[in-house]
Amino acid sequence: MAKTLKEKTASGMWWSALNNGTMQLLNLVIGIFLARLLTRADYGMVGVLTIFTLLAGNLQSSGFTQGLINLKNPTARDYNSVFWFNVTVSIILYVLLFFSAPLIAAFFHEPALVPLSRFVFLAFLISSFGIAHGAFMTKNMMFREMAIVSCTALVVSGVVGIVHAWIYRSYWSLAWQQVVYIAVMNMGRYFYVKWKPSFKVDWGPVKSMFGFSSLILLTTMLNTLSQQVLTFFFGRIFPMKEVGDYSQANKWNTMGHTLVSGTVGLVAQTVMVAAGDELERERRVFRKMMRFTAFMAFPVMFGLALVSREFLLVTIGEQWLESSRLLGYLCIAGAFLPLYTVFQNLTISRGRSDMYLVCSVLQVILQISIVALYKWGMLVMVQAYVALIILWLLAWYTTARRLIGYSLFQFAKDILPFALISAAVMGITWLATRFIENLVLLLIARVIIAAVLYYVVMRLLRVKMLDECLEFLKAKVRIGGDKRDRQSNSSRMDSEANEAGAQ
Repeated sequence: MAKTLKEKTASGMWWSALNNGTMQLLNLVIGIFLARLLTRADYGMVGVLTIFTLLAGNLQSSGFTQGLINLKNPTARDYNSVFWFNVTVSIILYVLLFFSAPLIAAFFHEPALVPLSRFVFLAFLISSFGIAHGAFMTKNMMFREMAIVSCTALVVSGVVGIVHAWIYRSYWSLAWQQVVYIAVMNMGRYFYVKWKPSFKVDWGPVKSMFGFSSLILLTTMLNTLSQQVLTFFFGRIFPMKEVGDYSQANKWNTMGHTLVSGTVGLVAQTVMVAAGDELERERRVFRKMMRFTAFMAFPVMFGLALVSREFLLVTIGEQWLESSRLLGYLCIAGAFLPLYTVFQNLTISRGRSDMYLVCSVLQVILQISIVALYKWGMLVMVQAYVALIILWLLAWYTTARRLIGYSLFQFAKDILPFALISAAVMGITWLATRFIENLVLLLIARVIIAAVLYYVVMRLLRVKMLDECLEFLKAKVRIGGDKRDRQSNSSRMDSEANEAGAQ
C-alpha cells in the first residue's frame, strides 16, 4: 500500500531526527576529544577558512540541488547534467583558491594558512562528485540510507581526526577530519544510489533550471556570509585564540540548532512541493512544521544556553571558559534559526527564490554592519548579532504571509507558547539549582529538571504536538516489536521444519 503524504512526512521526520540526533551525539563525543587535545588557536586557524570552503561549496552546487528537488519528476538526464556542472565548476574553483592561498594567509597575517587552506579546499572538490547523488536521495526520501551514510562518515572521520590529534596535536587533525568525512559520504551515496553518471553530457537541464537555481545560489551564498561573516572579520581583528573561542562556541551552537533545523529542512521542501497543489493543505503542512520546530527548538537551545558554562567546563576544560559566555548568547539566536529554515523552504518550494534572495541580501547587509561595533569587543558584537537574528524573523514571516496567507496571529500562536514556556522552564530551573556548586552535579540537575518540567507543562496544557510525537514513537516501537516477533516466529518455524526433515 502506498504511503500518504502524512505518513511519508512522519517517516521522513523520524529518520531525519534519528540521523541528526545520532550525528550531534557523535559530534559531541568527537568534539570533546578534539577540544581537549587541541588549542584555542588551532580552532581559530581552521575556523577562518570555513567561509571560503562554504562559499566554494555554494558555487559548485549553484542551487541546482534545490532545483532537482523542486522538479516533480527529475530524470537521469537532469541528474547527469547537474553532476557534470558541479564537477566542472569545482575544478575551476579549486584551481583559483589554490593560487589565492597566499593572499588569504596575508589577510589573516598567518603564513601557515597557505598549505592548510590548499588541503582543506580539497573537501569541496571531492564533494562535487556526490552532490547529484545526495539530491537523488533527498528527492526520493531515502532518509534511512542518508542516516547510515552520514553517521558512518562521521565515525570514520572522527576517528581519523582524534588519532591525528593524539599523535601530532595540531590543527591539521581538523583539516583531515573534514576531507575524510566528505570522501566517505561520497562512497556511501554511490553505494545506495543506483543511478550512475554517464559521459554523455547535456547542458539542457542545467540551462532550464538556471533562472530558479541562480537566485538560490546567490541566496545560499548570502546565507553563508551571514553565518560566517563574524568569524571572517574576527580573524582579521582579533588574535587566533579569541577567534578559536568564538569558533568553539559557534560550533556547539550550530550542533544544537542543526539538530532541529536539519530534521525539518531535510523533509520540508520535498513535502511542501508535494502539498503545493492546494493552498489550504499547504498552509496546514506549513503550520504543523512551524509548531514542531518551535516545540523542539526553544527547549533545546534555551536549555543549552542555561547549561553553557558548566557544559563546556565539564566536557572540554577550563581553557574554553570564554567560549561559554559566547555560547550562552549564541544559543538564544540558535533557538530562532530553525524557524528560518521552515520559511526558506516554503519560498523555495513555491519557486520564489527572488523573495528568498531579497530577505537574505538585507540580512547580510545588516550583519556586516555589526563589524562597526568591534571597538566594544567580541561579546558586544555577538549580542548585536543575536538581537538581529530575533528581529529579522519578522522579515521572513512576511514571505509566508504573501505566499500562503499566513497571518501574524497564526504565527504568534504557533511559536510564542513554546518560546514563553521554554524561557519560564529555564528560569525556574536556574532558580532551583543556583546553589549547587559541583559542576557535574549542576549540569545533570539542570538537564533533568528542565526536561521534566517542560514535559509536565506540555502534558498539563494538553499540547497536541507532544501527543503526536509520543504516538509516533510508540508506533515505531510497536512496529519494531512486531518485526522482532515475526523474525522470531519465522526462526522457530524454520527450526521446527528442519527438525521434522531430520526425523
